[in-house]
Amino acid sequence: MLEVSNLEVVYNEVILVLRGLSLEVPDSQIVALLGANGAGKTTTVRAVSGLLDVHEGDITKGSISFNGDDLVGVKPSRIVESGITQVMEGRRIFAELTVGENLTTGAFTVRDKAANDDAYARVMDLFPILKNRRRDTAGYLSGGEQQMLAIGRALMANPKLLILDEPSLGLAPMLIEQIRDIIVDINSQGVGVLLIEQNAMMALSIAHYGYIMEHGKVVMDGEPKKLLADEDVREFYLGVHAEGEGRKSFKDVKHYKRRKRWLS
Repeated sequence: MLEVSNLEVVYNEVILVLRGLSLEVPDSQIVALLGANGAGKTTTVRAVSGLLDVHEGDITKGSISFNGDDLVGVKPSRIVESGITQVMEGRRIFAELTVGENLTTGAFTVRDKAANDDAYARVMDLFPILKNRRRDTAGYLSGGEQQMLAIGRALMANPKLLILDEPSLGLAPMLIEQIRDIIVDINSQGVGVLLIEQNAMMALSIAHYGYIMEHGKVVMDGEPKKLLADEDVREFYLGVHAEGEGRKSFKDVKHYKRRKRWLS
């Protein structure tokens, strides 16, 4: 469904952030994109969503396609209309508006009233707590409720692909489990998910496939079982250290230095 190929992104015509990134999100699957701060995850999302211009970023090489259509240079509103919506890191709800008004903004690109009504009913089914608080000011919701609202707002556009940027950030463990289950429910309804996370265990527990980024490149990819079984991934992302070892940085893991394909 989504295909990113050999993508390079430069900020302010100087700073090279993505260095030949390639990944795919097949139809109706959950794909996890993992990496530490500064790895280039958010830049990848901006490139797909068409929001690089806002941050003085440019695609200098490579391609992005969605269901065969080229997305490079396409306006963000048209990308939403094509079937891609995004929940940004930090939720970015409209704090002064009510819950219901926030959801209405998510359907801005949808002209079909029946489709809007169906989307609203689906969101209420997924998030019953929002139904009870639809007239409340969004800024007074808890962090978990705001994350649910942000996801619900994105679903109002009836997406084929939902991009979630750090949905577990700042949430208590119980709420993280709840958000994880919600993502699975959304995916079971036929919506593909690109899940950007630092919480590797949560992401890989529900993903069909995973990519690991470092310094603007994919350095490892595979099925979640393969990634979770890898000693270096377990050490750096899950905090599981081999006895007698104490690596401090992923750049010290020689396993990754042996892989050559992302250096070409």
